[in-house]
Amino acid sequence: MTRSIVVGVDGSASSLDAVDLAARQARLRGVPLRVVLAFVWPYLGAPLGPSPDGPPERGLQHDAERLLAQALERARAAAPDLDVDGEIVAGVTAGVLVEESRAAAMIVLGDRGLGGFTGLLVGSVAVQLAAHAHCPVLVVRGRPQATGPVVLGVDGSPAAASAVTEAFEEASVRGAELVAVYAWLDPVPIQTGDVLPVLYDADKVEAEEARVLAEAIAGCRERYPDVVVQEDLVRAPTRACLIDRSAQAQLMVLGTRGRGGIGGLLLGSVSQSLLHHADCPVLVVPSPTDTETS
Repeated sequence: MTRSIVVGVDGSASSLDAVDLAARQARLRGVPLRVVLAFVWPYLGAPLGPSPDGPPERGLQHDAERLLAQALERARAAAPDLDVDGEIVAGVTAGVLVEESRAAAMIVLGDRGLGGFTGLLVGSVAVQLAAHAHCPVLVVRGRPQATGPVVLGVDGSPAAASAVTEAFEEASVRGAELVAVYAWLDPVPIQTGDVLPVLYDADKVEAEEARVLAEAIAGCRERYPDVVVQEDLVRAPTRACLIDRSAQAQLMVLGTRGRGGIGGLLLGSVSQSLLHHADCPVLVVPSPTDTETS
């Protein structure tokens, strides 16, 4: 069975932007689009119909149906030839979308919804989905555009291999250049008492980091000969470097955790930073290990 692109909606402007982006993703991938609205009210025991003294077109159930219809109309306007369906699913948004992710090709959602606090740069649902989904999660950030490169954050860790594959696939279907960014820093010498710090050869360290970058993308380079790849080896902090690169990108692709991640955390600090501060949409790709433990 063909896996759909799933977009979570709640009627907010951010979620409608997510519908536009999801429709484009589905069209690029040649797969159906599924629009999902999580509806928590049945669990709270609240009356779903109109009040006895109110107009018949009011009530929580009617409001949910109206929001879903609005999102479906938006999706069909964005991609008239797309196979689109939608459903109202009872449950809390994050839990509903995590469950949807088990059978989805990708989950798409806005960075903040109606439940978001204005002081937060990215909503809690987006962070939870990026950490726990069983498929890649695409979060609307910045100014979605169809030009510019796909930027891949590389760290050489086995956990990030799925992100490398997804980035090449995205660059291929978009006809875009892929910029593989590997940021590194000089080792910090530690001096204890009268012991001198260990010296190192900066050129050898840089050559080793270049090898890590080349090996991380070598397999996909062979499988995607149509993708033009630029290797970007940068001596800089990873988060600042990737945020800077996102200003010119049409998409940023990251793994959930890199080699510097703490094993108990499902979403690393770099991925979280990009979800909060990137200037383009961010695609967070889980590793097989992440999906087994979430």
